[in-house]
Amino acid sequence: MPTKTVGTAAEPAAPGGSARERLLAAANELFYREGIHTVGIDRVIERAGVAKASLYNTFGSKDELIRAYLQERHARTAGRIGAAMERYSTPREKLLAIFESQADYFTSSEFRGCAFMNASAETQPGSSIEQVSDEYRGWIRALFTGLAEQAGAPDPAALAGRLVVLYDGAGLSARMDRNPGVFADVRVMAAALIDSALAGG
Repeated sequence: MPTKTVGTAAEPAAPGGSARERLLAAANELFYREGIHTVGIDRVIERAGVAKASLYNTFGSKDELIRAYLQERHARTAGRIGAAMERYSTPREKLLAIFESQADYFTSSEFRGCAFMNASAETQPGSSIEQVSDEYRGWIRALFTGLAEQAGAPDPAALAGRLVVLYDGAGLSARMDRNPGVFADVRVMAAALIDSALAGG
């Protein structure tokens, strides 16, 4: 059964849909699992069950399909994190909810690491893929910074930078060490960093 990736993990994809939806579902599955350059356009088209003309009429090129694939992952990640944060009321709790949302998805057996990191490793500097990856990185850093500021951190950018390192490290450990329990430890470390910053430490 086809799968599509949501955020940074994969889940079953519903059959059917528009050509765009089917192409993105196929791209999510194949690009994330095997790499954006390893997978050729013909495989995506075959997996999606559409004509080659549908891909070029919808996206124009493989690079634009990759861009759309990453943009969708960004949007879905934002939705996942947003849903996790909605369960809480304070900025401190919302900061920790970001790490909780990681645990919910990164422990999936389909998890293959950060899609943006994987894609960036396969591209040349200045590419459109690097650009969309930079947009995602800017968003996640701004999210941490904004919440740190709302929480009253004296130096929101510094706290955000440390939390982003934890966020990245948790995903790397879950992938490379196959250690889903890392998220509980990282949440404890994040709470300690936040409390120290709020106390002026």
